[in-house]
Amino acid sequence: MNYITTLNQIVEAKTADEARTKALAEIKVREAAPLVLLPLNVYERLRKFHKKQKEHFIVLLLNTQNEIIKQEIVSVGTLNASLVHPREVFQPAIATGCACIILAHNHPSDHTEPSTEDLLVTKRLKDAGRLLGIELTDHIIIGRDGYYSFREHNQL
Repeated sequence: MNYITTLNQIVEAKTADEARTKALAEIKVREAAPLVLLPLNVYERLRKFHKKQKEHFIVLLLNTQNEIIKQEIVSVGTLNASLVHPREVFQPAIATGCACIILAHNHPSDHTEPSTEDLLVTKRLKDAGRLLGIELTDHIIIGRDGYYSFREHNQL
């Protein structure tokens, strides 16, 4: 057996060439993983949702390096509401073994100020995440001309 260590992972293969090929593939996958450092990164990734006529509630699943593992739409609501339950939000988070999540949803009205319901849902999901050991890093509201970050407004 041949082994190569790459990015703190051991690549195991039958031949040295196969190990090198697998290691290079792993590095390319890592380099391609989108990194989330700022709420603006989330807005740029999801800004297309401002055009939707219904609220779309999205969860970004991140690893410990803030790289996006997966993006999922967990709920599609109505013109001015979205039904969100911790079960739907955290099911993919648990299944992927992510370290933390970022929530996002659009406001079809394009106003980015959080509603009372947005505040309540965020608190409920933050509390659920704490129980599960999956940190809620931010919640972003997407509008046509910008976004609202709960983290930036010290509401998380």
